[in-house]
Amino acid sequence: MTRIPRDIPLGRVLKALQSLGFHVVRSGNQIVLVRDEPDGTVTGLAIPSHRRVKGVTLLSAVTRAGVTREELAKALTGRNDDG
Repeated sequence: MTRIPRDIPLGRVLKALQSLGFHVVRSGNQIVLVRDEPDGTVTGLAIPSHRRVKGVTLLSAVTRAGVTREELAKALTGRNDDG
């Protein structure tokens, strides 16, 4: 099973989510991000606006948004295995 870090700096989280196609639409106590899907739908997710985001919190949010653990891990490390 792919391992997700326990506490991740917010900047790294946002950079990873942006690499997965999400963009910030609102920022406050929570940061709300959305991604436009190829079929025309919009997928949203919200993460807490803390200096460091718990890995389990992030994993829960992205799983509900349809992102796999492996995709998240690759985005957090900056790896691209597509070639």
